[in-house]
Amino acid sequence: MSTVFDCRDESQILAGMRHARQAIARGELIVMPTDTVYGIAADAFSPAAVQRLLDAKGRGRDMPPPVLVAGQDMLAALVEEIPAAVQQLVDAFWPGGLTIVLPAQPSLTWDLGETKGTVAVRMPDRRVALELLAETGPLAVSSANLTGRDAAIIASDAQDMLGESVAVYLEEGFSETGVPSTIVDATSLVATPEGETPMVRILREGAVSREQLTEVLGDLLEPEEAPAEGEESPVGEE
Repeated sequence: MSTVFDCRDESQILAGMRHARQAIARGELIVMPTDTVYGIAADAFSPAAVQRLLDAKGRGRDMPPPVLVAGQDMLAALVEEIPAAVQQLVDAFWPGGLTIVLPAQPSLTWDLGETKGTVAVRMPDRRVALELLAETGPLAVSSANLTGRDAAIIASDAQDMLGESVAVYLEEGFSETGVPSTIVDATSLVATPEGETPMVRILREGAVSREQLTEVLGDLLEPEEAPAEGEESPVGEE
């Protein structure tokens, strides 16, 4: 049976965090607040838990979830390399609404789905999320909704959609913006295909605007192009 904790109530927050940690350790799912939208989270290093997350959302392995981290140390442990331009993005927009796709650290033993050797990483700007991540380590997190439905901006909306597939719901009121993170692909800064120029490509515009990215990246940001009809982001919505 799912349990809901109101993290705005100091008398509930400690119990909620403890139950959330325990659920993650058991390979179960939780719903947690972030600064963008509410997320459904699982242990990133438990393939069974990640599959449970995808099943709960009705999503296939072709849409692997991003990974949330508590800081740059966790980022460094998950990716092959942090190029200088990516460090500039981290300094400018973390914690916050920017998800960065990079080649994953080859030594990691995990299975997030069909990632093609990459990982999408973000550091959220929300106290409950950061405190939980500091204790659990990296979490696979996607927006807390059924595929095709609007992302939840309050835990009760997530509960209406996800129900008993989630063990613990952490409520912290409405999301600050309800706008999903911007996703950028920086993989070419690490391994540039022959004949191509290293560029950072926007996969989805969201909380961080193209103009803000241009201020940091300059000519390293790929020029804007009209998306192909039916094109989707290669990672989950978080």
